[in-house]
Amino acid sequence: MSPVATSARADRSRRTDVPGSGPPVVALIGPPNSGKTTLFNRLTGLRQKVANYPGVTVEKHVGRARFASGLELDIVDLPGVSGFSARSPDERITRDVLEGRIEGLRAPAAIVLIVDAVRLETQLMLVGPVLERAIPTLLVLNMADELEAGGGGLDDGALAAAFNVEVARTDARTGRGVDAVADFLDRVAVRAAERQPAGPQAASSSGRAGLPLLDALTRRRETVQRALGAAKYSSAGPPRLTQRLDAIFLHRIAGPALFLVLAALVFQAIFTWATPIMDGVELGIASSGQWVAARLPAGWFRDLLIHGVWAGVGSVLVFLPQILILFLFLGILEDSGYMARAAVIADRMMMKVGLQGRAFLPLLSAYACAVPAILSARTVDDERDRLATMFVTPFMTCSARLPVYALLIAAFIPERPLLGPLVGTRAATMLGLYALGLVAAVGTAFLLRRTVLRGKPAGFVMELPPYRIPSLRSLGLRLLDRSRIFLRRVGKIILGVTIVLWVLAQFPRVDGAPPAVEESALGQMGQVIEPAIEPLGFDWRIGVGLVASLAAREVIVGTLGTIYGIEDGDETSLELRAALQRDLDFGGAVALLVFFVFALQCMSTVAMMKRETAGWKWPLAQFFYMLTLAYVGALAANQLL
Repeated sequence: MSPVATSARADRSRRTDVPGSGPPVVALIGPPNSGKTTLFNRLTGLRQKVANYPGVTVEKHVGRARFASGLELDIVDLPGVSGFSARSPDERITRDVLEGRIEGLRAPAAIVLIVDAVRLETQLMLVGPVLERAIPTLLVLNMADELEAGGGGLDDGALAAAFNVEVARTDARTGRGVDAVADFLDRVAVRAAERQPAGPQAASSSGRAGLPLLDALTRRRETVQRALGAAKYSSAGPPRLTQRLDAIFLHRIAGPALFLVLAALVFQAIFTWATPIMDGVELGIASSGQWVAARLPAGWFRDLLIHGVWAGVGSVLVFLPQILILFLFLGILEDSGYMARAAVIADRMMMKVGLQGRAFLPLLSAYACAVPAILSARTVDDERDRLATMFVTPFMTCSARLPVYALLIAAFIPERPLLGPLVGTRAATMLGLYALGLVAAVGTAFLLRRTVLRGKPAGFVMELPPYRIPSLRSLGLRLLDRSRIFLRRVGKIILGVTIVLWVLAQFPRVDGAPPAVEESALGQMGQVIEPAIEPLGFDWRIGVGLVASLAAREVIVGTLGTIYGIEDGDETSLELRAALQRDLDFGGAVALLVFFVFALQCMSTVAMMKRETAGWKWPLAQFFYMLTLAYVGALAANQLL
């Protein structure tokens, strides 16, 4: 009984946020890295909505699934939690959803609790608190095949009897066993349609809720232990491959060295693998623009569409292959289990600056985008660590900087081999820029934790998953999702900025003709700020680009193309490179790279910091601190070179 997801249009038309209306709700709960979201994607077919819970920035993922009976359920993918102590926003949200306290979301009619069978001893601690809710529950043992392959074992029937709960085995990555989950959900939908009240679970007890926390935890631990004993659970020893790889990847010297090698290969791939794809995208944009231009009458509308919209958006769209290659490598490292090892390696260094290893994951995700990285910092329990992590997150080189780096490196850094065919000078320069941002983040965290955020660093404990071969389906869906996010960004922010820039470059008109660029409103704006940026080696053209890039960093590429009157003004444009080489010397080019390493040119990040810290104090301090550092760093680079 595989679920069939409804269309997005059907979702919008049928779902309402009025409690008591719409399909029944099922809560999907599990510890972090248990495969919960993978199962959610399989059940809903990615027909899901993402929003924030009322009053907080924790994201709400709701998907709709239809089953063999023809009935539907709304499935809520709750944040990954290990308990209900409500110390973090994730735990509070999960507790409130189960208790029906969330505005606009019905109390769940059933719960699907998914745990990793390989790490069952620690993950079953979540079963007791869930069963105490007296809500029909399905306990899903994910990765049970890996448990048996590693020499472990488990009696499903005995475990079900011990907890008086239905148990199913799955492999969410391959889809094995998902039919059993769909069958359970189908029966939930049928019962809800027939309005049959669900009886309480035998494991529930109204008296437990009033127990002191220590007594409750002790009883729950004893009940894990008894259930595992009755189920004849034997844990799987670490796979031989995992032991051998950990001996290398977690080595005190070899581990960090291999991490740097992997990073260098990623950056080399960004330049080499993406080039032919980018050439194809550029050709498609140019050809389509010419085709459209040939079918429109001459006039301001055609100029706006071709030279403004088409050229501006196309100049950023061409970088999508590079961004997707970065996300591909990040996905492989995360799904393979290596990312957790990287966090352990990073913890050794991060403790010295006052942060915990758990902050490594938000910082690493900031290489994609600082906005979700700041959101993910809520997993850091200590409030001082969390604030410090969010403050330094924008120093990590996000994907929006890639277009700027690629343009300037291609224009000013000749490609020569450094480590044979593996790493060249351009990839090394890119790696150096990433390293410079990392150094700034570490140094700032060190400063914060010893001044305004002084305090003892919290401990770091992380469960290391076994190494696994990443799922091609999971990687593909992730890249598709990132493509949608990038295109949405292009469609909203960059499209609007390019139109405004084109209009400013076209006025004031003289006898109906557009003015010279330096005499336009856009040029006059740049000349106003030129005295302030001239010591950095920048002229008014770069100044206009810096102002425009406050909306989104990558906008500067299209802005420079507009200013120089280049239709295909992207990173691969020889004409744009030549224009920059004419107006920027080597010192000015390096200064511009340094400026982009440090400056917080992203209003979305500022807005997210404001929401996460509930005020303007931290985001304003962050913006002006990074701006000052960018100006001083660019000034030093230009003067030295």
